[in-house]
Amino acid sequence: MPRLRAALETFPPYIPGKPPREVPGLESFKLSSNENHLPPLPSVLETMAEHVGNPAHYPDDAATALRTELAARLGVGIENLVVTTGASELLVALTQITSDGTTEAVYPWPSFEMYPQTTGLAGATRIEVPLRADGTHDLAAMAAAVTEATSLIILCSPNNPTGPALRDAEVRDFLAAVPERVLVALDEAYWEFATAGGTVDGLGLLADHPNLVLLRTFSKAHGLAGLRVGYGVGHPRVIAGLLKAVIPFGVTDLSQAAALTSLRHWDEVMARAAVISGVRDDFAQALRSQGWDVPEAQGNFVWLPLGELSDAFEDACVEQAIAVRNFGDGVRISIGPRAALDRVLEIAADFRAAHFG
Repeated sequence: MPRLRAALETFPPYIPGKPPREVPGLESFKLSSNENHLPPLPSVLETMAEHVGNPAHYPDDAATALRTELAARLGVGIENLVVTTGASELLVALTQITSDGTTEAVYPWPSFEMYPQTTGLAGATRIEVPLRADGTHDLAAMAAAVTEATSLIILCSPNNPTGPALRDAEVRDFLAAVPERVLVALDEAYWEFATAGGTVDGLGLLADHPNLVLLRTFSKAHGLAGLRVGYGVGHPRVIAGLLKAVIPFGVTDLSQAAALTSLRHWDEVMARAAVISGVRDDFAQALRSQGWDVPEAQGNFVWLPLGELSDAFEDACVEQAIAVRNFGDGVRISIGPRAALDRVLEIAADFRAAHFG
């Protein structure tokens, strides 16, 4: 057998959300992957249908048109942007340009499952800082965890899977306490859904903090998860480093065209994100009314901190043709159609009656 790196034994693989079980008489719903349950905008679908190029040719490696219009939309220079095959590739590249066997990476936990995967694969020592009881980042503990070996800190706002968003003031204080030599990655994959007052504005922090880089994506609010388009915003030196680490020609011509059209309909995208946020708020409040301790929900999902009952709750959902994401200490439920959420509420009410009396 070939010899593989020992680091592979130190972290689990990424496990995508399970598909729902087919149950006779019930429509199946997948609420396990934080996908946008709405289809892309009609204009995006028209672009995809019309945009039939020659697959023998490579796409624009620099994603020039998309980066140019993104820069105008965000109020930054094109040199401040990199486009990648989803925010996941951006996370891998960030780890590659900062981390190795001599460094440490600090991130909140539980959070996005790729954080231990990418940092572990680089050989970095992983410092997982537990979230507070309400599902929020413990920024004081994260700052205290920084050592001379720390090269990368990852923040996630809204946090996946627990839901709370970081506040601008607390992040500013945190960045002031972090050495400038440490790269801080702010994962904002769900920023379009955040509605709480004072939520962190990553773009507003960049000018004062050249060690900050933002991770964003067209997968969630834009509904283009299957096309794999993410982007990073940061200091030109960081972006130049990332351009050396990302896969050449990774984002296809079709994906760039679809993302560009969606970007040009920004107001429509944000309006639909607001609708999903409203449904999320209603769903979270309905669960709270049943007696569940639901943390602040600012993404397109809701977290149930079920502890050892997580497996049983997932099984109850599976029996009703609903797929949710079980993390072992809780269950994440993506926002889907009203019919799906109504069924989850029925399951949750029955489950609570059976297990809590």
